[in-house]
Amino acid sequence: MHVTHLSLADFRSYARVEVPLDPGVTAFVGENGQGKTNLVEAVGYLATLSSHRVASDAPLVRMGAERAVIRAAVTQGDRSQLIELELNPGKANRARINRSSQVRPRDVLGIVRTVLFAPEDLALVKGDPGERRRFLDELITARSPRMAGVRSDYDRVLKQRNTLLKSAAMARRHGGRAGAPPGTKSAGADLSTLDVWDQHLARTGAELLAQRMDLIAVLQPLADKAYEQLAPGGGPVALEYRCSAPGGAQDRQGLYGQLLEALAEVRKQEIERGVTLVGPHRDDLLLKLGQLPAKGYASHGECWSYALALRLASYDLLRAEGNEPVLVLDDVFAELDARRRERLAESVAQGEQVLVTAAVGDDVPGVLAGARYAVENGSVVRV
Repeated sequence: MHVTHLSLADFRSYARVEVPLDPGVTAFVGENGQGKTNLVEAVGYLATLSSHRVASDAPLVRMGAERAVIRAAVTQGDRSQLIELELNPGKANRARINRSSQVRPRDVLGIVRTVLFAPEDLALVKGDPGERRRFLDELITARSPRMAGVRSDYDRVLKQRNTLLKSAAMARRHGGRAGAPPGTKSAGADLSTLDVWDQHLARTGAELLAQRMDLIAVLQPLADKAYEQLAPGGGPVALEYRCSAPGGAQDRQGLYGQLLEALAEVRKQEIERGVTLVGPHRDDLLLKLGQLPAKGYASHGECWSYALALRLASYDLLRAEGNEPVLVLDDVFAELDARRRERLAESVAQGEQVLVTAAVGDDVPGVLAGARYAVENGSVVRV
């Protein structure tokens, strides 16, 4: 699979830009702040409906514009598709596939798959658990686009359950009435639906947990192999899932019961604090290097190698499952020493499509020779 044409309108720094793309390696070269990363960020957004740089869509819309449009022609085998996303901050985004407007944004998931390396990847190892949960969930969705719906359902249930718990906590602090005007429900009445929300949360949570655990099982040997490629003799690496709902269940039904039991055990604390304390949103992925956690013990170079190994493992997994992703290397080589730079480049040079950004052309290893664009002040010119 590869992108054959990228078109942007009012996206980041670009009022409008058209970029034809070929299979193989394409490098975007230009000084910092000229818009290189904006191009590959747009490709990544098509794959995940999110940016690897910011948490909301508002910064993606060019200053002074109301909306941004990302449009891409994509080829897989002998099949071509045109996908379009319209970003409307504060409103619902819109999507089109082959010019049909009767699709939801998440319906485009799976048409473009990407694996993206970026300086921000260091947070996979050094950052908070949310970074690692996002890594798992985006890869799960890349493998099975239907999981976007499961994740959305889980987030919706979690939000509504937290609203109920917060209301109950306030009511308890104000004598059962939350200090609201007459007609406000009592805490007891509010909590009468909590059992139902527990079941919804456990059902969608069990599906998400099962997918995460399956992913870790297949990713583990690939990550260990990738780390050995990047830092020979420096491993082994181990991925351990830390579940906030204790128990050893692995299948969906067992995980459902495990979550329900955990929710029942912490209900009193949840009502007191007004927040859901167990579930996939509270879990973590422990990354071990040798016998120790990488976070807090690994050197800076080891953390970089670990983060790169996770991305390489993701790339190898998606390739093995039959739909090769677009590989994006966003300003990565400048962050690496010469040894890691060459080993990473050698590992990905044969990818169907590799998009590279660099401030200096010499930062791109020779093994990644291919098309090159000069990016300067909103202009993207093939050289």
